[in-house]
Amino acid sequence: MAVIFWAGIFVFFIIAEIMTVQLVSVWLAVGAFITMLSTYFIDGISFAGQLFIFIIASSLLLAVTFPLMKKYRRKGYIPTNSELDTGKQAVVIEEINTTAGTGRVTLNGIDWKAVSDEIIPINSIVRVMSVQGAKLIVELTEVKV
Repeated sequence: MAVIFWAGIFVFFIIAEIMTVQLVSVWLAVGAFITMLSTYFIDGISFAGQLFIFIIASSLLLAVTFPLMKKYRRKGYIPTNSELDTGKQAVVIEEINTTAGTGRVTLNGIDWKAVSDEIIPINSIVRVMSVQGAKLIVELTEVKV
């Protein structure tokens, strides 16, 4: 019966691993497989002993393979396109008034929602201070009439 239990746990972790993009449960799956083999070949192991084998096997596999995985992981930080927009200038196409909930700017031909601490009129030039989701945090640099 214990062999079937650990086989089910093994299948569960394999399915969980297939459903995720990253290595998340492979160590637990192998630990469950080792525990399944242990219960099959060694009679009379208590559930506490089986759980101990599972935890030790999974932990050892993680401790051994994690440094190897760290070595092959992608190194460095790759900025997203939105971070590349920080510091650029945009043109206000709808008055920016945070209290009224209005404000649109165009940056590189793309229409963005914009917010600022001050009211900024249409056709003004603003600098992008940061990007938060789909809105730009801007500050006034030049007023055009």
